[in-house]
Amino acid sequence: TERGGEVTYHGPGQLVMYPIINLRHHKMDLHWYLRALEEVVIRVLWSTFSLTGSRIDGLTGVWVGNKKVAAIGVRVSRWITYHGLALNVTTDLTPFTRIVPCGISDRPVGTLFNILNDSNSIQNVAIPRFK
Repeated sequence: TERGGEVTYHGPGQLVMYPIINLRHHKMDLHWYLRALEEVVIRVLWSTFSLTGSRIDGLTGVWVGNKKVAAIGVRVSRWITYHGLALNVTTDLTPFTRIVPCGISDRPVGTLFNILNDSNSIQNVAIPRFK
């Protein structure tokens, strides 16, 4: 693909963010940018749902417990970013069973809906904030 990362799935129930940023005005460092995107997700998970998101050394994305809830794949041309991240909110995980998401076979994909096990949190908190 044009972006970094391996095969992933995008579909209904995901919050997808594709920021376009000139890294010349910030830091011309792709690892810094990937960690910054992860940090955005980690802070949103905590401030919105009181969920602790984490990173795993050597992998890109955000996990809650052992489930990957956010995939990140970026492309940069002339230090301008495109592509970005997908946060699984209410995503049907069935399509992920047909691929090896992001090339990671030993860690499951999760959704905020399943982790919270509470549709009220998604309906009353997430949807109004993300509209």
